[in-house]
Amino acid sequence: MTDLIQQENTQTDVVDEPTLVVTPMAAAKIKELLTVRNIPDHALRVFVSGGGCSGLQYGMAFEGNPQEYDTLIEAQDGIRIVIDPTSLMYISGATIDFVDSLMGGGFRIDNPNAVSSCGCGSSFRTKSEGGTSSDGGCGCGGH
Repeated sequence: MTDLIQQENTQTDVVDEPTLVVTPMAAAKIKELLTVRNIPDHALRVFVSGGGCSGLQYGMAFEGNPQEYDTLIEAQDGIRIVIDPTSLMYISGATIDFVDSLMGGGFRIDNPNAVSSCGCGSSFRTKSEGGTSSDGGCGCGGH
C-alpha cells in the first residue's frame, strides 16, 4: 500500500486529495540517490515537457531551490517533490513507483490523465491532445 502525501503551496491551502503518490520503493530510491550524491537537502523535481513518442514526456531532476509557484509535496522519510504549475495540470493524481527487474530498473509514473502512452512509459498523450485509449508505437526501443 502506498503512503499518501500532503501538498503545500504558497498560493493555496493543503488539499484533501493527494496531488501525487510516491510508493515506498520510489521513496527509498530517491532517498538513496540523495545520499549517494550528497545532496540531502534537495527535492526531486518532476516535470512534463513536449516531445517523446506520444507528444509529452516525463522528466525528473534534483532541485536545490524550488521556485515560488512550485507545488511542494512532503513524502515519507523526509522526501520532497516539487512540480511546476504547468506540469501539475498533466500529472495530478499520478503515482511514482520504482521498478527493479532483470531487464533493468527505473522510475515509472502511472498517470490517470494519460489516455495513450509510449510502450516504455516515458511519454504520454492526454485527452486534450487528441489521444485515444490505445497505446501507440514506441520509437524509443525500450520495450
